[in-house]
Amino acid sequence: MLLFKDAISGDELVSDAYDLKEVDDIVYEADCQMLTIKQGGDIDIGANPSAEDGADATEEGTETVNNLVYSFRLNPTSFDKKSYMSYIKGYMKTIKGRLQEKNPERVPIFEKKAVEYVKKILANFNDYDFFIGESMDPDAMVVLMNYREDGMTPYMTFFKDGLDAEKF
Repeated sequence: MLLFKDAISGDELVSDAYDLKEVDDIVYEADCQMLTIKQGGDIDIGANPSAEDGADATEEGTETVNNLVYSFRLNPTSFDKKSYMSYIKGYMKTIKGRLQEKNPERVPIFEKKAVEYVKKILANFNDYDFFIGESMDPDAMVVLMNYREDGMTPYMTFFKDGLDAEKF
């Protein structure tokens, strides 16, 4: 399995256990699920406890969380369009510099694809929620969350050139 870490902060952001889909040769998308976490850290994965000789759980002491946000300890953050544009310019400059050192032939592809994808983000800016890694490094990747066309399935978006893959 592969664990993907933020190239800037080193924060763990996602793994290939989440069935990553590459989009436009610039980002990975991972579908998420909402889970119910019971007090004490038990996770309700939808099994019927009464069918398994268990007691039915009550709603008391539970919290509904996004599985990817919960698993990788992502923290919500917020942006207005102007502050996001300022952030993303700096982030893309940092990633471009990193690519120039490690993978120079990727730079022109990255520049073209990143600009196109950021335009898509800005066009639908109000549809996104924003998350940062556990270290809360303001220069690191901001992970985007949106919902599929069904309006029910959340998915997270990660810039692939800002990730380092590590086998575990």
